[in-house]
Amino acid sequence: MKQQALKLTVLAALAAAAHAASAQELVVKIGHVAATSGGAAHLGKDNENGVRMALDELNAKGLTIGGKKAKFELLAEDDAGDPKQGTAAAQKLVDAKVNGVVGHLQSGTSIPASKVYSDAGIPQIAPSVTNPKYTAQGFKTTFRMVANDAQLGGTLGRYAVQQLKAKTVVVIDDRTAYGQGVAAEFEKAAKAAGANIAKHEFTSDKATDFTAILTSVKAAKPDVVFFGGMDAVAGPMLRQMKQLGVKAKLMGGDGVCSVELPKLSAGSVADDSVVCASAGGVEAAQRGAMEKFKADYKKRFGTDVQIYAPYTYDAAMVMAEAMVKAGSAEPSKYLPVLAGISYKGITGPVAFDSKGDIKNGALTLYTYRAGERTELGVVR
Repeated sequence: MKQQALKLTVLAALAAAAHAASAQELVVKIGHVAATSGGAAHLGKDNENGVRMALDELNAKGLTIGGKKAKFELLAEDDAGDPKQGTAAAQKLVDAKVNGVVGHLQSGTSIPASKVYSDAGIPQIAPSVTNPKYTAQGFKTTFRMVANDAQLGGTLGRYAVQQLKAKTVVVIDDRTAYGQGVAAEFEKAAKAAGANIAKHEFTSDKATDFTAILTSVKAAKPDVVFFGGMDAVAGPMLRQMKQLGVKAKLMGGDGVCSVELPKLSAGSVADDSVVCASAGGVEAAQRGAMEKFKADYKKRFGTDVQIYAPYTYDAAMVMAEAMVKAGSAEPSKYLPVLAGISYKGITGPVAFDSKGDIKNGALTLYTYRAGERTELGVVR
């Protein structure tokens, strides 16, 4: 009997210890949404992997928030690049009571989803959204990690005229919030710099045949064709430009500017035939940290970083830093700290202006040589 009583006492003590330990553990749910199916799936998965790396690292460090050991959990959703699916995914994360959201991948899904998060008071940091409307809505929960289309499209428009000496330009966009936004900013800047905009054509983000558009483009004899859209469409477009003998350089924003573009174009990217820019850029001081991240990423996932994984990684780290400083993972408690944060990330300094835009956002200009994306320089 004594032995049995002792056994029960030990079990009770162990249960009490386990309960005390769990009471001291704080579960922090971080949501991530991107297109992890469809044409942009490789970019969406890249973004998701960046958050996964950050949360694994935070858990390995044993971070404490308000005196409790934090256990970070990733709740990942696929919006397939569709605005309706985007708002449904956002509502799902709100219902799951996430502490914060990194995402979405695209402007077209992030803009409507941002209202869902705003209504729930949940901070959202978009790692790759560039449409200016995203932060122009006045939501206090909305933040952006990269320069917007006004900066990106404007820089490319000026570059086309001043550096590439383009006189005649054709603009094509895919009618998405992102594609239209970056194309409009490019057109405005190129025109102001002195280019003649011969045509503005439209396609869709699902199109694969551009024969009619490119026949019309060829007749205009442009020096530059600017495409507002994603690499999954730009690849076939480049292949058909080559088949039809369109000699112009193709320019595009960050949606075009991936390491996958030569493969998506079936090898139709000639040296220096494409000039694109990605929002974000790493200057000399950050190169070491970025190279380490890329090596760790490849070791973990067996593939190269596409574009924005470092920005989702930094976004998750910034969110965690705000929670630590606030001593709470409650959105209402750490949101004011996040708004005023100053953080040294692997992508560079992270601080937000009153709208939630990144302060002094960088852009990186690229071309392609020998089938590889090649950096031309970082501009701010």
